[in-house]
Amino acid sequence: MPIRSASARWEGNLTEGSGTVKTGKGGLAGNYSFKSRFEEGEGTNPEELIAAAHAGCFSMAFSKGLADAGFTPTSVETVAKVRLDKTDAGFGVSGIDLETVGDVPGIDDAKFQELAEAAKENCPISRLLKPGAPITLVAKLA
Repeated sequence: MPIRSASARWEGNLTEGSGTVKTGKGGLAGNYSFKSRFEEGEGTNPEELIAAAHAGCFSMAFSKGLADAGFTPTSVETVAKVRLDKTDAGFGVSGIDLETVGDVPGIDDAKFQELAEAAKENCPISRLLKPGAPITLVAKLA
């Protein structure tokens, strides 16, 4: 399997500096700053990038699980919300909330929920993140 990479460059101090991030193949690139991370400034931040990775990984894993069970999805759309909180120990990711909607012909809700939960537990990004942050899931049929 190939090794995936991304890079970041930061210039200046923490609160007034700024940086850029980009994926190894150039598919994503963006600016980030203190304001985009801890306030509501323009640009991206590490937590959004984790959310994008998790939403993409989960959607692919769920689609595979559905197909393996005999249900070809028309679409799977997922939003991942990464919570960054400050504690006495400093800032940390306190949890990730996945919200997914699947357009899956012929499936009943019980089977849809079972396969969604399996994807949440087994997608590679969930397996990476769940030891440090609880992951919740809300799954709905379109």
